Amino acid sequence: MSALDLVTHYWPALAAGVVGALLPRGGAHGADADHDDHPASHDHAVHDAHGGHDAHGGQDDHAGGHGHGHGDAHAHAHAHAGGYTSWQRFGLGLIAALTVLGVQWLWPSGAAPEAADAAAGEWSSLLNVLIGLPLVGAAAVLFMPRQMLSLLRGFTLAVLVAGFAASLWLLSVPMTAGWHFQSIKEWIPSLGIRWHVAIDGISLWLVLLTTFIAPIAAYASFGSIKTRIKELCFCLLFLQGAMLGAFVALDLFLFFLFWELMLVPMFVMIGIWGGVEKIKAAIKLFVYTMAGSMLMLAGIVYLVWAHQKLTGAYTFDYLALSRVVLPRGAQMLCYWAFSIAFFIKVPMWPVHTWLPDAHVQAPTGGSVILAAVMLKIGTYAYLRFSMGLFPGPASSLAANLAGVAILGGVIYGALVAWKQSDVKRLVAYSSVAHLGYVMLGLFGVTPSGIQGAVLQMVNHGVSTGALFLLVGVIYDRRHTRQVSEFGGLAKVMPVYATLFLIVTFASVGVPGTNGFIGEFMVITGTYVSERLGTFSGLHTVGASAGVILAAVYMLSVVQKMFFGPLSNPKNRHLPDVTPREGLALAPLILMIFVIGLFPAIFLDRMKESVLSTYNQFKVVSGQAILFADERNAKLLPTDTFPPAFLKGAPELGAGEAAPEAGAGGDEEARIERRPAGELAARGQEAAR
Repeated sequence: MSALDLVTHYWPALAAGVVGALLPRGGAHGADADHDDHPASHDHAVHDAHGGHDAHGGQDDHAGGHGHGHGDAHAHAHAHAGGYTSWQRFGLGLIAALTVLGVQWLWPSGAAPEAADAAAGEWSSLLNVLIGLPLVGAAAVLFMPRQMLSLLRGFTLAVLVAGFAASLWLLSVPMTAGWHFQSIKEWIPSLGIRWHVAIDGISLWLVLLTTFIAPIAAYASFGSIKTRIKELCFCLLFLQGAMLGAFVALDLFLFFLFWELMLVPMFVMIGIWGGVEKIKAAIKLFVYTMAGSMLMLAGIVYLVWAHQKLTGAYTFDYLALSRVVLPRGAQMLCYWAFSIAFFIKVPMWPVHTWLPDAHVQAPTGGSVILAAVMLKIGTYAYLRFSMGLFPGPASSLAANLAGVAILGGVIYGALVAWKQSDVKRLVAYSSVAHLGYVMLGLFGVTPSGIQGAVLQMVNHGVSTGALFLLVGVIYDRRHTRQVSEFGGLAKVMPVYATLFLIVTFASVGVPGTNGFIGEFMVITGTYVSERLGTFSGLHTVGASAGVILAAVYMLSVVQKMFFGPLSNPKNRHLPDVTPREGLALAPLILMIFVIGLFPAIFLDRMKESVLSTYNQFKVVSGQAILFADERNAKLLPTDTFPPAFLKGAPELGAGEAAPEAGAGGDEEARIERRPAGELAARGQEAAR
């Protein structure tokens, strides 16, 4: 493609980049004019409540940090007086260009792509690069001088931005049913452990959400955290690699490894840069998550052992283990072993109590990553592994679990959020309510419900991430999050009030914002769900009531903080949103409207994968109920599953054809001889 062709095709993105870089900034308002008289207004306050400066932090921030626009007080004052710095204008232009470019790539083409062309343009090592880049970057940070804060910050941001740019390549391939960008390498052959990573239309958006949020969270963190920058950069990069690995791993050993690895940097971030009760919150996070992890590990080991008894070969591969039908009692125990681990991560009531403490004590960047990405690993893992490996229990328990999601998630989370006096704790409990909708969509098991749940995962990451950034903005100025300390802020911070109101509308689900379409699809999917049976109408009413309660607690806090008299004298000279803060918030505000106004460009790419997952769940759950007994494990025939699903499954050799007699080999032989059409029909009848 020539340079002229590039310009012709991508001129909207180029134009958006130029407009973003040249975006005018009005003169300093009154509060900015008094900036030097109010040092507490700096987003890099002299003394953070999380801790003081380290031996090198303050010196380097003033000596060499100004080149990046986030370390030098003179550069900060200049940004207030004259507008955006060159780096900030470059950042705004890059955000605008990438946003328009993403919309161009996402926009549906005229004809549906052929499945045979799906692999065209797929680079099998792309996911390896996305995982490895931040992990290698984290290792490189360890060899950088602690005193060179500008280098550490700039390198970390460069690695995270490069990861986001590379992840956009995932959009170049049509998301047909099956796995894409699949990479398989033997790792520990004697145990059947492989490096097996791939994405489909479901995990695609969660990978992109991760690479999109990470640089924003890092940029926000560098504005307020001034101590132990080297350790912070390591944690951010290491956490990024672990989260991406968890979203794309199709080997259960590999998934468990990444699941555990991502706990360590978040534990460190809360424990070092957290608030007054940071140690308590960090330990609570660790204990809850580790308890669930041990249950999941026990379930994985038993499932692998059962598969070995059936086939004579060890494997941790998700595709191969999906064929195993455990005895009824063991099947239910393993389902709960996996699901409790995922419910803790979501979190669902009653294992949710670690979340408010972790959010309140975590630094702003940590709260953004925790809410926007880490919680979604729990919801994604339930859809992928609990429903994929144990469809029988997932189907039979759906109605009960949906009731827990509504009463213990949507309703309870909203009521508790309504009574909070700490705005950050309010946002934390709102996450419990919003993720209740996600789990409700998964429990209902309808195409619209699953699509709405996946979209709502992305929506929650965008809107709640923006809310935590906005809470961090006001905390940097006042060092308090008590709602009673504010009132009338719209008079002195009109831009901040406008942004907060926009994100509030998105969180409530106002049409035109990203929150509306996801909740609407979940509620409609709940109403037509066969799995919820006669309770579907009651569940729908409960979910609809949660929407009203969300408006009550969010609009209530907006009224208390931004309207009414400006009675507290400490609020009268607060500066409005700075260019640095605006740069961090801009991409999230843009995505609120892009998803809200053009949801089809997101839904279309996950449609085939969602339909394939739904149809497979219907058939396999019915067969799991039909063939499970009290004593023996069984192995479903390969033609039960779509060929696209089994692409990349391990070749287990001759042992599969002649399973050991003690593991249900006779029944296996009978199952294998049944025609696939008969199996599907009987499976669907059993599911009904």
